[in-house]
Amino acid sequence: MKSEELYKKLKEKKFILSGPCVIESESMVMHLAENIKKITEELDFTYIFKASFDKANRTSLSSYRGPGLQEGLRILERVKKEFNLPLTTDIHESSQAPALADIIDIIQIPAFLCRQTDLLIATAKTNRIVNIKKAQFLDGKDMIHPLTKVKESGNDKIMLTERGSMFGLGNLVVDFRQIIDMKEFGYPVIMDVTHSTQKPSALGGKSGGDRKYAPYMAKLANAVGVDGFFFEVHENPEEALSDGPNMIYLKDFKDILKSIR
Repeated sequence: MKSEELYKKLKEKKFILSGPCVIESESMVMHLAENIKKITEELDFTYIFKASFDKANRTSLSSYRGPGLQEGLRILERVKKEFNLPLTTDIHESSQAPALADIIDIIQIPAFLCRQTDLLIATAKTNRIVNIKKAQFLDGKDMIHPLTKVKESGNDKIMLTERGSMFGLGNLVVDFRQIIDMKEFGYPVIMDVTHSTQKPSALGGKSGGDRKYAPYMAKLANAVGVDGFFFEVHENPEEALSDGPNMIYLKDFKDILKSIR
């Protein structure tokens, strides 16, 4: 599906971005893609598979980052071909943009990098859909600036994602006024349900969080008219190599999606 066709579809119907935080293995990725696709098809959501090839912002140098660009894209391309799914993943450096453009449908700007002008320009020039995650230190109204950087670089296929704001030290809070304010720009707005339950660096060398709040975050975002939902899902989050405390159990995912259908 061409980017223009996918973007039009996402503006017309509620959609789900979901998958593991990071690619842990090829078999794990294929298993999750297959099962999440079945769930979203049954509930009539448009589905985009998500997984990161590199978590470049891990708290600790010793934390697992992923398989890297080349191997990660090979695995993601297999997901696209075998399950006929659009893909999204993070970009961390401008030099990665050409490689991502060959395979990825929605290129995601990480929250801490949403003000990086060169990264926004390089991503815009891929002509893929650009999903800009709102930084934890920005007001929703200030997202007009990264949005404008992408638009003025020749790409109007833009989405914005709410993922919580810093609240004191080591905690996030979601102010749902941010979603309302960002929707006024006229672009699709996504609720990052699972990252919004995160407690950055709370577990020493890695982030903590509490997934029990995720279903409520989803319902609240739905109530204020969010366009899409971002969920990180895992077969067994307790054994996940990244963001385990925030991720949804695959066995629970269907019931959560039913609550926002």
